[in-house]
Amino acid sequence: MGLGNCEVAVALLLFLSCSSSVYGDAGDTITPSQPIKDPEAIVSAGKKFELGFFSPVNSTYRYVGLWYSNISAETQVLWVANRNNPINDSSGMMTISEDGNLVVLNGQGEVLWSSNVSNGFYQSTAQLTDDGNLVLKAGLNGNLVWQSFQQPTDTYIPKMTLSSNARTGKKTLLMSWRSSSDPSVGNFSAGLNPLGIPEFFIWYNGHPFWRSGPWGGQNFIGIPGMYTSVYLEGFSVQEADDTFTLSLIRDPVFRATYVLTSHGKFIEQYWDYGKQGWEYTWEAPSTECDIYGKCGPFGSCGAQNSPICTCLKGFVAKNKDEWNKGIWTSGCVRMTSLQCDGIQNGSEVGKEDGFMKLEMMKVPTFAEYWSNPSSEQECKDECLMNCSCVAYSYYNGFGCMAWTGNLIDIQKFSEGGTDLNIRLAYTELVADNMRNREIIISLSVIVGAIAICICLFFSWKWMATHRERNLICEETLSSEAQDTIFDGNLPENIMEVKLEPVFKLQILETATNNFDISMKLGQGGFGAVYRGKLPDGQEIAVKRLSRTSGQGLEELMNEVVVISKLQHRNLVRLLGCCVEGEEMMLVYEYMPNKSLDAFLFDSLRKGQLDWKRRFHIINGICRGLLYLHRDSRLRIIHRDLKPSNILLDHELNPKISDFGIARISGGNEVNTTRVVGTFGFMSPEYLMEGRFSEKSDVFSFGVVLLEIVSGRRNAHFYSNENALSLIGFAWKLWNEGDIAALVDPAISDPCFQVEIFRCIHIGLLCVQELAKDRPAVSTIISMLNSEIVDLPTPKKPAFVERQSSLDTESITQSHKINSINNVTISDLKGR
Repeated sequence: MGLGNCEVAVALLLFLSCSSSVYGDAGDTITPSQPIKDPEAIVSAGKKFELGFFSPVNSTYRYVGLWYSNISAETQVLWVANRNNPINDSSGMMTISEDGNLVVLNGQGEVLWSSNVSNGFYQSTAQLTDDGNLVLKAGLNGNLVWQSFQQPTDTYIPKMTLSSNARTGKKTLLMSWRSSSDPSVGNFSAGLNPLGIPEFFIWYNGHPFWRSGPWGGQNFIGIPGMYTSVYLEGFSVQEADDTFTLSLIRDPVFRATYVLTSHGKFIEQYWDYGKQGWEYTWEAPSTECDIYGKCGPFGSCGAQNSPICTCLKGFVAKNKDEWNKGIWTSGCVRMTSLQCDGIQNGSEVGKEDGFMKLEMMKVPTFAEYWSNPSSEQECKDECLMNCSCVAYSYYNGFGCMAWTGNLIDIQKFSEGGTDLNIRLAYTELVADNMRNREIIISLSVIVGAIAICICLFFSWKWMATHRERNLICEETLSSEAQDTIFDGNLPENIMEVKLEPVFKLQILETATNNFDISMKLGQGGFGAVYRGKLPDGQEIAVKRLSRTSGQGLEELMNEVVVISKLQHRNLVRLLGCCVEGEEMMLVYEYMPNKSLDAFLFDSLRKGQLDWKRRFHIINGICRGLLYLHRDSRLRIIHRDLKPSNILLDHELNPKISDFGIARISGGNEVNTTRVVGTFGFMSPEYLMEGRFSEKSDVFSFGVVLLEIVSGRRNAHFYSNENALSLIGFAWKLWNEGDIAALVDPAISDPCFQVEIFRCIHIGLLCVQELAKDRPAVSTIISMLNSEIVDLPTPKKPAFVERQSSLDTESITQSHKINSINNVTISDLKGR
């Protein structure tokens, strides 16, 4: 055999090993003639899920379970068939019985578990779908007669639904394992409670243990962080024929599960491909106050308080001795009777009852729901007219909730929640107002005196120690700087922005060995970046403004203000700043692997970025952008997304950096007369007309995505005519049906070809010429995750051909002013 034939044979063997070595000859179906025997398994058609035999940790018993195909069963089992009847040895089998049911048998032929469909049927088959659902089909038509999604164990996955019927009481529930080594039914269950407004409950042996608060139309009101979690905000609750159904309306970025643990925790987790482990993003209950009814009727729980339980205003402890001992379950009772009580018992009628507003609350359980009134005032009036109504809450976009009887499971949040209005007697409200007025007057006098003393002390100290220094980082932004940073769209909550801590110059000089050349990490438009170590051992990166740089105080203050409000795993963390004399510096967390371009375009290092790592980086950049555009308190347009501004930590997790020219936007398109950024990554509407929006960052992301897949710089040009940009080169190959020629040889692998080609397709969608044609970041995430299966055909991208003489490599920190459509273009940076 010649050398060429040898190479072909090796390539063929590698392909076969990738596609079949893991799964052998496993199909996705069980029939009477094709059972699975321990240790055999079946795998879904798309290789996403696997069904087979496993043993839990610290156990020799065998069970039939279902798990993600490329994640070990020892790490996470999603569903268990014979959870209450283990197999003692490895003689087990799953097959189709004579009556058409799916069964698990031991070596003696005893039925340990059955799908238990009562009506007999024939010619049935069981199939494992790519949704992770084991379905049983009967007859020639393949009618669905049973599915594992209807009998979940302890884990909820996308495409699964949990239902509850208000009329019959029938529920589809998650049931916890008894322990980590015993999958039999444990003490905890979880699902929807349909009484009144639907809520998600965890029960301990049938008794409420934790609840989510009412479903408010888009989220559960009692989960404060539901709007900030990429996964939690995808839930939906629907009603049909007295049945409420909970479902996940979109797949998460990574494989995500929601697990009810044997200890009663409901955990949200996703698989981190880089770390090869589960990352936990949310859990409930998370504090003592989350335990159902912790403070009893009319008691409010505050996790930050000591003691955590207090009676609502107008109420006192029902059993003071128990309350003082920290036993709060007996709760509180009303101090002053309501006017309605006086009317009912025939006593003298007083003035009308009123309401005390409590803000950011987890509202009580079992609310009644009236038809949606047109205003909060109507909600209040309806409650006043009903003597049984003791509290109401008006939730925007949902409507009016009201409660009668005892108010159970109230909690005070530090964020989120909603307003809760408690009904009190008129005399109680008047007395409370008088007490508040006295307290306010007393506190005003005390606080005023203290404030004067503090001001005098700090004024003296400042004059004594800082006469010669001008610490600009401690000053408030000038109105001119604010107009530049926010482009005229000043958010209401900008006054809440706190500037980062100020570092002394001497500390940073010591940390960087007086900015020694050996500590230098790189050079950017702002200036040099140095590695350093603080006295406590923390490693830092110090960005030092060069005196020859065109950037200065404006960019420094912009970055401090913007990034000080951002906290996300895929954004670099700013630790502080330093401004002394002519020195201006920013201090960041240290990223040991520098930036993405240091790997991507280095022939020796790019091999460390295999496709799984590159796909992980792509998803990380997307999560960071989604946070900037949608989930952060201030909506941010980065405006300079490129590989050199994507840093990598020690595990090669991506972190978006360099917010010097980022802008805070109200969510709409913004016009500017000062265009800054990097040629090759700026969208056409921004470069030519000064208009930027979230879709401008999407364009930049599309260029970055094509660079990651191809391993080529957008700054170079391709094709025989030497006149195409990377975008144009990709578009040419796309139209020629030769997109494989774009893929970096370092990641070219038949195992991942479909996923790689899909990313190129997404990249071309992102760089389309018109902003309205580009997908939003949330849509891109769904595309990457294959939730959106059929992608639209991309239209012709912008900048397909090389733009006249503008070579991005040669335009580095140019400060010439060019007039294009009355837009000033400055700081046209290179890479």
